[in-house]
Amino acid sequence: MAYTTIDNPALFFNTLLWTGDGASTRSITGVGFQPDWIWVKCRSTGHDHYSWDSVRTNKKGLEPSDTSAERNPTLGSIDSDGFSFSGLDSFYNANSDTYVGWNWRAGNSSGSSNGDGSITSTVSANTTSGFSVVSYTGTGSNATVGHGLGAVPKWIITKRYDGATENWGVYHASTGNTKYLFLNKNNSEGTSSAYWNNTTPTSSVFSIGTNDVVNTSSGVYIAYCFAEKKGYNKFGSYIGNGNADGSFVHTGFKPAWILIKDTGSNQSWFMYDNKRDTINPNTKLLTANNSSVEEDSASTGNTFDIDFVSNGFKIRTSDGGVNTNGNTYVYMCFAETPFVTEGTKAAGTAK
Repeated sequence: MAYTTIDNPALFFNTLLWTGDGASTRSITGVGFQPDWIWVKCRSTGHDHYSWDSVRTNKKGLEPSDTSAERNPTLGSIDSDGFSFSGLDSFYNANSDTYVGWNWRAGNSSGSSNGDGSITSTVSANTTSGFSVVSYTGTGSNATVGHGLGAVPKWIITKRYDGATENWGVYHASTGNTKYLFLNKNNSEGTSSAYWNNTTPTSSVFSIGTNDVVNTSSGVYIAYCFAEKKGYNKFGSYIGNGNADGSFVHTGFKPAWILIKDTGSNQSWFMYDNKRDTINPNTKLLTANNSSVEEDSASTGNTFDIDFVSNGFKIRTSDGGVNTNGNTYVYMCFAETPFVTEGTKAAGTAK
């Protein structure tokens, strides 16, 4: 019998909800671990997404829904059970606004030097959960970057953050090493060797081409790299059928968070989680590539529903964002509960 490698996914990924109180400082607790990547979205007002990580130690924000370089608002601190804000900002604590924060654990550090690639990188990695935060400086020439996972990444997000405005480049194993997507745009997949150098990542490095999104000379980049771990995460694809009785996608666990993108047409990145909506169907939608408020199909009549089930997810809509007949969709999914476990495990090792 194939067992999961992580019995308790909440040790490595968790979602938190809060309501802003308008205070100039605010501590958000209850993550359950010290996060290394924090991604926040205001649900009730149309603000851009914001994210912070442990490797960029100045704690300035990046906007997954925008091309901006890092900027204020800054994060006050990353804490043992969450994070703290310092300075009132509507992005994370406006009075009475509602917020969601998605949190991932890497190495609980600002990283260490990694010389596995032709470019020396700084890496905070967790080999148990298959997640690393990687910083590197571009050369403008085809190169490799060490990611520290000891396993092949299936999903990589890159962002230049040193002052230039660039898109968020996305590699997904299901589209392959000749294709790219942009997290901050609804564009369909593109084809170019200038992103991933037509080279699949290995257990030690990922490859980059010469496009400014991933590798301009002296440009400084952050990358979020994910390898698959049984019972904890899954990065795959499915074909839409255009029917309200849509595809079932087997992940091997009950999902906690799902991100879906149509690779062949201009559709948004659809985001679902198990905290904003706790029962099936999951009707509350955010989109990663824009600042739109949370939409609830239960009240708007725009149907984009899916079910979170014990071993995967089931599409319950014909909406083009997740289910156009014949179109290919990639998904990124993290677990609430593995379908099969083998007893309690330790929290795992990090480096």
